[in-house]
Amino acid sequence: MNQTPYDTSGFPTAYPAPLTGHFRVLPADFIVDEQMDFALSGEGEHLWLQVRKTGANTDWVGNQLARCAGISGKDVSYAGLKDRHAVTTQWFSLQLPGRDDPDFAALPPEIEILAQSRHDKKLRRGALSGNHFSLTLRHCTGDFAEAAALCQQISQQGIPNYYGEQRFGHNFGNLRKAERWFAEGIAPKQRTQRSLYLSAARSWMFNYILAERVRTGTWNQRLPGDVFMFEGGNAWFADDVADATIQPRLDALDIHPTGALWGRGELDTQAQARELEAAQTALFPVFCAGLEKQGLKQERRALRIKVGEVGFEVLDAETVQLSFELPPGSYATVFMEQLGDFSSKSVPVR
Repeated sequence: MNQTPYDTSGFPTAYPAPLTGHFRVLPADFIVDEQMDFALSGEGEHLWLQVRKTGANTDWVGNQLARCAGISGKDVSYAGLKDRHAVTTQWFSLQLPGRDDPDFAALPPEIEILAQSRHDKKLRRGALSGNHFSLTLRHCTGDFAEAAALCQQISQQGIPNYYGEQRFGHNFGNLRKAERWFAEGIAPKQRTQRSLYLSAARSWMFNYILAERVRTGTWNQRLPGDVFMFEGGNAWFADDVADATIQPRLDALDIHPTGALWGRGELDTQAQARELEAAQTALFPVFCAGLEKQGLKQERRALRIKVGEVGFEVLDAETVQLSFELPPGSYATVFMEQLGDFSSKSVPVR
């Protein structure tokens, strides 16, 4: 029933990828710290907790916090999901109107509370400035000097903004279920499942658009009819062929070309950019029809992301320490794919 075989190995990288190795050999090899850029008021009905979790997924941690607080899981909020096979630091908020701070002494050892404060608003999805990653790559082979130089190049030019494999589910299960839903008309019962499947279908089509731009060398370049997005924002604007400032702003990573997130309505691109997007999305008629039927509207996503504070340190003959900062909605695994071919060797965790 597949419209096309699901395989991310066909998505080209923008850089030569000089290394091979393993990542996530241990949870501590993959460290993620959530970045926030606003202050808490110190009072209000929402208790904010900065949590360090080890080898656990975000929803499970939220349920454990709710259990200790004696509230429903629906009253626990977080800005975004964090990697399961990792050590991650992130914020949660618990709605506790008229109640004292709970005792969290009974939390499982995988969860450590680092800080807490009251605030007058709950934590909203996406309300973070970015994520800082510190990764230990083991059993590495290849040209370390070339990889270090590549990291500097990435810090200056950015990377393709692919959606990572985790977006599509284990063995592409989210895509397969989306296709079955759209083809047979049997909708998932849970809203969270519907959201996952819609996002997966949209993201897969976006990746095909981006892959073609990478193949043609235009993922970070101006293409006639393009639509551009501002760095650090979600607003976009159409190309003006008479605007001589576009290319310098692209070179400075102040703006980025965008790709379609499919839905109802016309593509915002024109000319060559629209032809490319139309050709790639036409490969997925079932997804196009299904997304439109569910009422999603045309949106845009930057084809490129700016990578901050890139660090590359050789620890020994086979081990590398990699650090970098990514904006919300970006994937560390996509960064790693630009650097080399790394397979996950996760240890079993909750």
